[in-house]
Amino acid sequence: MFQSKTNFKMKKLIIAVVCLFFVISCNESENSKRILSSSSGNINVLSVVIDNNLWESKVGEVIRNVLGDDVYGLPQDEPLFTLRQMPTVVFTDFARKNRIVFKVEKGKEATTKYYENPFAKPQKLVLVTGMTDAEISNEIETNAKKIISEFKNEELKEKQRRIKISLHKNTSIEEVLGLTLNFPSAYRIAKEDNKFFWIRRDIDTGTLNLMLYEMPIDAFSYGEDAILDVIKMRDSIGQKYIPGPSEGTFMVTDKAYTPFMQETIVDNKPTLETKSTWVVKGAFMSGPFINYAIKDEINKRYIIIEGFAYAPAVEKRDLVFELESIIKSIKIK
Repeated sequence: MFQSKTNFKMKKLIIAVVCLFFVISCNESENSKRILSSSSGNINVLSVVIDNNLWESKVGEVIRNVLGDDVYGLPQDEPLFTLRQMPTVVFTDFARKNRIVFKVEKGKEATTKYYENPFAKPQKLVLVTGMTDAEISNEIETNAKKIISEFKNEELKEKQRRIKISLHKNTSIEEVLGLTLNFPSAYRIAKEDNKFFWIRRDIDTGTLNLMLYEMPIDAFSYGEDAILDVIKMRDSIGQKYIPGPSEGTFMVTDKAYTPFMQETIVDNKPTLETKSTWVVKGAFMSGPFINYAIKDEINKRYIIIEGFAYAPAVEKRDLVFELESIIKSIKIK
């Protein structure tokens, strides 16, 4: 009799545990469905969730100066992100599905936090808090570089995901240069000559272009002289391979703008990144370019890959961003 009662109690306990596990699993399943909802939004459009009084104050000015700062290397002023402000009270439902979100809350301890997929996937949310306007402004300015990087990386991944939907089927680049590059099927190989590739896409107002080639491992100096070597190199390549609209015209670096150079990492390799504008010598044509010199130490060379856009009278930020997204898909074997 005692053993029978014990067995009965054990069965009740097991049933209770199983039921509890089932309830928890259901709750987790519901949460997973919410988290996995698809995000939305155009590339480089940033939702700024901040109450109107803060947006119109010094805090809003700091946000516009940092996240709406001009992109370097474009012929006209264009912001890093297109800012879409909304008050906290309307940040619900569909508004929470935006892919990149910058949120400000006043009356809390000063901090900056980064959230991955809080309301949708993929999604990046940066939350800045502070007790006062001054604390919030200081958090934004102190963490500006990381905040911008977090949003840019999220947009880069999204752009590369979209590019992969319809890739150009090319094998010659891999066979000749020993690397792969993901670019859309809308592009074409316009020129291939002695390990040089010119890749192009026609757009409504002009063209998007990529140049891809290699240089010797000792092609560039170190320090401040490196930028002079890069400009000299791209000008010689432009003269040889990128003709203008009439005989004797060709692409060169625009001497009216000071090129910007920084060290970065592409494909886990040290890289020189150069941004500026180009012109066609002898013709009224110009546009922005972004050049990467990737140090391939294993193969004793530099891989040079550059994107440049010709799109007069239209905004060019997102065009250059497309080129950058393609460039950063490179994999050197």
